[in-house]
Amino acid sequence: MKVIITGATGMIGKGVLLECLDHEAISKVLVIGRNSVGMTHPKLNEILHQDFSDFTPLATSLIGYDACYYSLGISAAGLSEEQYRTITYEYTIALAEVLHKKNPEMTFIFVSGQGTDSSGTSSLMWARVKGQAENDLLEMGFKQAFMFRPGVLMPLRGIKSRTKSYQFLYDYFMWLVKAIRALVPNYVVSTTQIGLAMIQATVGGYEKTIIAPKDMIILANRQLAES
Repeated sequence: MKVIITGATGMIGKGVLLECLDHEAISKVLVIGRNSVGMTHPKLNEILHQDFSDFTPLATSLIGYDACYYSLGISAAGLSEEQYRTITYEYTIALAEVLHKKNPEMTFIFVSGQGTDSSGTSSLMWARVKGQAENDLLEMGFKQAFMFRPGVLMPLRGIKSRTKSYQFLYDYFMWLVKAIRALVPNYVVSTTQIGLAMIQATVGGYEKTIIAPKDMIILANRQLAES
């Protein structure tokens, strides 16, 4: 299986990348990003691409892939709706359209978030924008499309956030994340579980298209049981 990953320098994307590189069923991993992930591996190829509004120059390099794990994301804090929409919606759809044209039988997985609004009526700007991205991806015609909505995230395997404020919270309040996980185990997911869940959803499918933390844990456990 050959997969494409975006957002691989972020916490979730890095977690997904590490699981894909380790998985025996995955023969090739292509990372598309503005910056290098700074690592080498026999399976790993990178394309450094600056204009995420247009992926047509890469079209011929994207043929023959089985899945795309779209993990690129940004906080809405301090951004106008137009700025957030450009990064969260327009960049996503720009890549998805090129991929669907070249690989209509692929699986496309979009990392969204808890609280995303599919109805378009939320008062929260980010929830509406992500909801529209989810809706359009589900209607695009991929063989499979899944919208991952992680809740509280637990980074593993030495993964750190590039956002200093987020990493500060993980450095000093990981005990709280662990406490939440103990009290509400179906709400906290690790970066490893997200990566395993994506792989399992690709190879085995799933009965839902909106994937909540509980579903990610189920998928990850299935993958572990099959490996």
